[in-house]
Amino acid sequence: MTSSIGRKVVMAATGLFLISFLIVHCGVNALIFFDDGGKTFNIGAHFMGTNPVIRTIEVFLIIGFLIHIVQGFMIWWQNKKARPVRYAVNGASKNSTWYSRSMALLGTLLLLFLMIHTSNFWIPNRTNQFIHGEELPLYEMMIEKFQNPVQVVLYVFGCFLLFWHLLHGFKSAFQSLGINHAKYNSTIVFSGTAFAYVVPFIMAMMPVAIYLGWVGE
Repeated sequence: MTSSIGRKVVMAATGLFLISFLIVHCGVNALIFFDDGGKTFNIGAHFMGTNPVIRTIEVFLIIGFLIHIVQGFMIWWQNKKARPVRYAVNGASKNSTWYSRSMALLGTLLLLFLMIHTSNFWIPNRTNQFIHGEELPLYEMMIEKFQNPVQVVLYVFGCFLLFWHLLHGFKSAFQSLGINHAKYNSTIVFSGTAFAYVVPFIMAMMPVAIYLGWVGE
């Protein structure tokens, strides 16, 4: 789809698909809070890394990420060409939130964070599986990685970016798909706000808990 509406629909659909990934990813990460030396976490991580259904969905997840990124850039570019100076004179700050106007910037920063995150864990693990046929010790890698305060701050900042991105993106996705009615708008807003708070918070607490010694070997 190349029209503005079409791009927003694709953006919304891929966004909701990626939200489903966040739920699963958050759930697996939260397994470290069992604080059992990584036994429960390793079971979850092993299942996610070896189950053929999950591995197949992983391919569509990557495609979804790419489509979401490209469509987001195209929407930003279309808006930039259509409104090169209008925001400076129409009091945009009174009509929208700063994070809704900064989705392109937040998305770009999130992409940079995602590149760092995947290079730390996902890419090395999948590469080792492909070359040697076995998984890396992800739990031990996490414990080691988050002894570094720079890495902890980086991950917390990434979760903070995710919070702002979700705070606007969750609600706007339903609007773009035409799911917009007075009967359930409040439910969508409440669910989206709760999701934006809970998921990034849980994910941010993982490196913080490891660094502070609340969980770990």
